[in-house]
Amino acid sequence: MLKPVIKALALLIAVLAAYTCIDPYNPGLENYESLLVVESLVTDEKVPYEVKLSRSIEHEDSIPERINGAEVYITDETGRRSDFENSGDGVYKTDPSEFTGVPGKTYILHIITSDGSEYVSDPAVMMPVHGIQNIYFEKDEEYRSNQSERQEGIRIYVDTEQNSSDIAYVHWEFEETWKFRLSDYKRYNYINDSVILPLKEVNEYCWRTNRSSVILNGTILPEQDNQIRKAPVCFIPTASSDRLTLQYCILIKQYSISREAFDFWDKLKQVNETGGSIFDKQPYPVISNIKNINDPEDKVLGYFQVSAVKQQRKYITPREIYELDLPYFQYECKRYEVSPEDYPPPTPTLPLMTWNELYDMFIRTGKFTFVEPVYDEETHLLSKLVFTENTCSDCTLSGTEEKPDWWVDLN
Repeated sequence: MLKPVIKALALLIAVLAAYTCIDPYNPGLENYESLLVVESLVTDEKVPYEVKLSRSIEHEDSIPERINGAEVYITDETGRRSDFENSGDGVYKTDPSEFTGVPGKTYILHIITSDGSEYVSDPAVMMPVHGIQNIYFEKDEEYRSNQSERQEGIRIYVDTEQNSSDIAYVHWEFEETWKFRLSDYKRYNYINDSVILPLKEVNEYCWRTNRSSVILNGTILPEQDNQIRKAPVCFIPTASSDRLTLQYCILIKQYSISREAFDFWDKLKQVNETGGSIFDKQPYPVISNIKNINDPEDKVLGYFQVSAVKQQRKYITPREIYELDLPYFQYECKRYEVSPEDYPPPTPTLPLMTWNELYDMFIRTGKFTFVEPVYDEETHLLSKLVFTENTCSDCTLSGTEEKPDWWVDLN
């Protein structure tokens, strides 16, 4: 859930350490201090909960140090303890058969590192969460990332259910999965010019999943009928993304969060939006609810969050996109239909290369895939070999052939 945290916190550290410098190209990080970074979330889902421990990084592209060998556990208001087991690489997990979060209960996170440092979170109450009433999309447009031109596409929105409670805060995350088919794909195996066999199983369709990296928060207010309407979730440009070519599905998770957690996410969002530039806004103090109980000067980055969660899926088909009169996505792939005659020898006295040599010439580069043969309609003799770039023929390079268990084909 905390995918945006590392990037935002890395930017924040750079800004905090360097915002008084005057050199816009090399501000320096002389005041940089490696801090404990905690990524943690407990929900009411019956799944393993994770706590990830690492050290802060000076630069976004740096590799954070993972912290293993720590003792990690949570307690509730009754004193019941639930342990997180170290699964390696700084990740600690619970056993879902032994512990599941309950709305209304209060939880405290405890961390004792191998050097004896002890960290404790503030008590966090798991608030109940509003349900999702509707997920829908509309035709829209948006500037490209370089702000050069606007592109058309769809924007996906979410409405929360109406609730009679007081002010409530929510945090959204989404997961996109789409089915796609490349412009060309391998259909034959080349053995030699006399033996070219059709594949028994053709790798034609794949699925790809992308998890959100943006921060999306909302406030449910009584004066707005205790409901959030038309909260924008994501934008998909139809001409530059293959998400909507065959079938697309978005899973939106809606988390209840406290006002303090809302402020934490809001500060991170503002750090992300400024890009960490020292000439933008003054750096925002990102609030953490975790502290070193023996050393108040030892700052912690991250937030122990407890949230009830509700989720909903939405499928989108090409027919629905077609009705909006939007531009189509097209793969920029080239087919190479070649024969030995296309590569004459340097002198007329030398023979033409053979079909096998032609095949080897393309394959040994490692960049091309043999797709299929072409035969002369009259003689039925081999007349062409067809190749394309690997990325245009093998969908497993960007996705997986394994269909998700929950996926339903609508076409």
